[in-house]
Amino acid sequence: MTSESIVFTIFLIFTGAAVLASVALLARQALLIAYIVLGVLVGPAGFGLVADTALLRDMAHVGIIFLLFLLGLNLHPQKLVQLFRQTLIVTLASSAAFAALGYAVARLFGIGGGDAVVIGIATAFSSTIIGLKLIPTTVLHHRHTGEVIISVLLLQDLIAIVALLGLHGSAGGAAQAADVLWLALALPLLAAGAYLVERYVLMGLIRRFDRIQEYLFLLAIGWCLGVAQAAHSMGLSYEIGAFIAGVAVAASPVSRFIAESLKPLRDFFLVMFFFTLGAAFDVRAAAAVVLPAVLLAGLALSVKPVVFRFLMVSVSENNRLAWEIGFRLGQMSEFALLIVFYASEAELIAASTAYVVQLATMLTFIGSTYLVVLRYPTPIAVSERLRRD
Repeated sequence: MTSESIVFTIFLIFTGAAVLASVALLARQALLIAYIVLGVLVGPAGFGLVADTALLRDMAHVGIIFLLFLLGLNLHPQKLVQLFRQTLIVTLASSAAFAALGYAVARLFGIGGGDAVVIGIATAFSSTIIGLKLIPTTVLHHRHTGEVIISVLLLQDLIAIVALLGLHGSAGGAAQAADVLWLALALPLLAAGAYLVERYVLMGLIRRFDRIQEYLFLLAIGWCLGVAQAAHSMGLSYEIGAFIAGVAVAASPVSRFIAESLKPLRDFFLVMFFFTLGAAFDVRAAAAVVLPAVLLAGLALSVKPVVFRFLMVSVSENNRLAWEIGFRLGQMSEFALLIVFYASEAELIAASTAYVVQLATMLTFIGSTYLVVLRYPTPIAVSERLRRD
C-alpha cells in the first residue's frame, strides 16, 4: 500500500464514516453499524475502492490494544483476582454450553465433524470489542456489572488462546503439551515482570516528570505497547499484555489522566477496526451459507443471554444485573474470525465453514449492538436517557 493510497484510504474511512454516522444518528441507529456498512460498501466485495485491507487490519488492532489498556486502568489487581474466582465457573460452563450449541447447529446442516467442532469453538466466546465498547467508561467501570463483564471476557480470551494452540497443534500433527505448559507459566511471569518494572522504573519516571503531560502521554503509550509486545512474544495475546499493563498502573494517581488522554487515540483506531471488519466480508461467498449462519446467529443472540442470566443468578448475582450481563455478552466474538482464519490457513476446514462463522459473527455484532443500545446505558445510545460516556 503506497503513501498516496494510505492517505486516500484514511480519507474514505473517516469522511465516509462521518457521513454514514450522521445518517445513523438521524435514523437513531448505532454508530458501530455505520462503520461496518461503510467497510462493506467500499471494500473489495463492494465498490472496491479499498482493495488491500491487510495493513489496515494490523493498524486497527491497535485500537483493541488501547481499549484493553484503558480497561485495566480501572481495575485494582486485588479486585481482579477476586472477580476471576467468582466468574471462573460461569465462564467455563457458558463456553461449554455455547460450543455445544454451535456444534449442534453445524451438524444439523450436515457439516462434517471436524468443521462442526471449529464452529462450536468459534461460538463459545463473546466479543471483547463489542462488550467493552458499549460499557460507559465513567459509570460501569466502577460498578460491579462492568467488572464482571471484563473478568468473563478476559477468561474467555485465555480459553481462546488455548483453542488457537490446539489448532496449531492439529495443523502440525504433533502434540503441543510444551506450548500449553508454557502458556500456563507465561501469564504469571508477565504479570510479575510488569509489576516489578512498574514499581521500580515506571513510577519513578512518573513521579519525576509528572508535570510534563506530553511525556506522560508518550510514556503511557510506550508502556502499553511494550507490555503488549512482550505478551505476544511469550505466546499470549497483545490484548492480555495491554490489560496487564493497565492493571499494573491502576493504583497510580496519574491513571485517570492517562485514561482520558488516550481515549481519542483509542476511538481513532476502533473506527478503523470496524471498517476493516466490514471490508473483509465477502458478501457473495457468504450468500451460499445464509441459512445456517442466520440460525446460528439467531440462537446465539437468544440463548446466550438466557444462559448467562441462569449462571450469574446461580453465583448469587441479582436477576436484573444477570440479565444485563447476559445481553452485553450475547454475541459471538472477533476470536471466532481469528479461529476460522487459522483453521482455513491450515486447511482444517472448508471455505464454506469459514463463511458460516464470518456471517454469523457479523449478524450477532449487529443484533447484539441494537439490543444493548436500546436497553442499557452506552456511550452510543440513541436515547439521551441511556447515553453515558
